[in-house]
Amino acid sequence: MTLPTSADIDLIQRIIPHRYPFLLIDKVVDIEHGVSATGIKNVTFNEPHFQGHFPGAPIMPGVTIIEAMAQTAAVMVGVTMDMADKELLVYFMAIDGCKFRRKVVPGDVLRMDVSVTRGKPGGKVWKFKGVATVEGEMAAEAEFTAMMDMPKE
Repeated sequence: MTLPTSADIDLIQRIIPHRYPFLLIDKVVDIEHGVSATGIKNVTFNEPHFQGHFPGAPIMPGVTIIEAMAQTAAVMVGVTMDMADKELLVYFMAIDGCKFRRKVVPGDVLRMDVSVTRGKPGGKVWKFKGVATVEGEMAAEAEFTAMMDMPKE
């Protein structure tokens, strides 16, 4: 069996449990199994956080950018470990070196490049480095650790 190198919204939802309004990625491309992936988020004005963040000056909250990077990483791990339809849960353990460099606003296409710094298929704890960009300009960066809670066989 050949593992996919991209994930559309259907496969994303078969791997991670997030749903509207907290599913923050539209697709994952360039999946290099156990190594790296790129998440894509089309930022639109009708997302619920823009009602209050901020009226008249909508800005995507920084924490949701970091969450979108984490969702990208979880999908990459899920594809690597063939976890579709297996109820994978993912929990943040740490976020380090987080920096925000640019506003992300409606109409932007947010690109999240994540790479594994520690972890292996079958392992529960993974570390990642993530960089989010808009049109090649850095919007955010962080290193984060997550625990993959695999279902019991």
